Amino acid sequence: MDPLVIARYGLAAAERRFEASASRMVRAGVDPDVDLAGGTVEMVQAKHQFSAGLQVVRFADEMWRSLMDAQARR
Repeated sequence: MDPLVIARYGLAAAERRFEASASRMVRAGVDPDVDLAGGTVEMVQAKHQFSAGLQVVRFADEMWRSLMDAQARR
C-alpha cells in the first residue's frame, strides 16, 4: 500500500472533521444546545489526526530519499 495515499486520506478526514466541528461551534451563538467543550475537543483531536498524517508523509519522504541514496551509491 502507498503510504502517501493513506496519508492523503487521513489528512482529508482530519480536515473534514475540523471543518464540521468548527461549523457546529459557529452555531453556538444562535443554538444554545451546541457543546462548546465537545467541539473544542473534536478540533484538538482533528489537529492531532492531521499531525499524524503529516508524520506519515515525512516518514515516507525520508524512506524514499534513503532508498534513492542507497540506489545512487550502487
